[in-house]
Amino acid sequence: MLLTLFMSAVAFANGEGDVESSFTLMAMWEHAGFIARFVIVTLLLMMVASILIAIERWLAFRKSTKTSVNLAGSIVGKLQANDINGALAVASADEFKAAYLAAVLKPGLAEMSLRVDDYGLQNAHRAIEKSINEEVSKFRNWGMTALATVASTAPFVGLFGTTFGVINAFQGMATGGGGLASISAGISEALITTGIGIGVAVVGVWLFNYFNMKIDKVTEDLASAEADFEDWAAKLVQARIAPAAK
Repeated sequence: MLLTLFMSAVAFANGEGDVESSFTLMAMWEHAGFIARFVIVTLLLMMVASILIAIERWLAFRKSTKTSVNLAGSIVGKLQANDINGALAVASADEFKAAYLAAVLKPGLAEMSLRVDDYGLQNAHRAIEKSINEEVSKFRNWGMTALATVASTAPFVGLFGTTFGVINAFQGMATGGGGLASISAGISEALITTGIGIGVAVVGVWLFNYFNMKIDKVTEDLASAEADFEDWAAKLVQARIAPAAK
């Protein structure tokens, strides 16, 4: 913006008062060459893709969190009654399939249903750890990779267009003299591709960091749920062993 105002002021000082109109968005697009237009369209597609991925990820996190809360409310009674098979049936219900909490409860209860002893507890721990890693990997799917790619490459895509904009500006100087009017088309390409590239990158970084924060929160919740489950399972094992020892 400052560069545009400065160049417009210089143009008026040189008697080129019509140059200001060449720095509108429409004029920049009209003056842009094929490569600059290709870069602009590519950046806009990257922006749209980032927004669509963000919507999909937000809906996935929202659904998983909501069903996890519902699962916790539905299964707590079974756990308090030490009803392993009943709790496993609740955790395996289709309505809780999207819940990330099921990554802790299903494998843990499945192992504990086979044998309620120290070996069963160890097997449950290993199964839960594996399931948690798989669940976190699902949240870090291709969408997160795409957001990271957009955030890191958008400025360079914009600079690609900027390079050719500068080349066009020098070509304009060579063929039309040193007047600002003769290089305005190339300057327009350089300005708009750089600006759009930076804007797309900023949006990509914001979205990537936001969903990384959400994944960290889910990971913390899973770790807490794992600790609570293993504490419950250990108490259950002790309760089963104590009468046998007597």
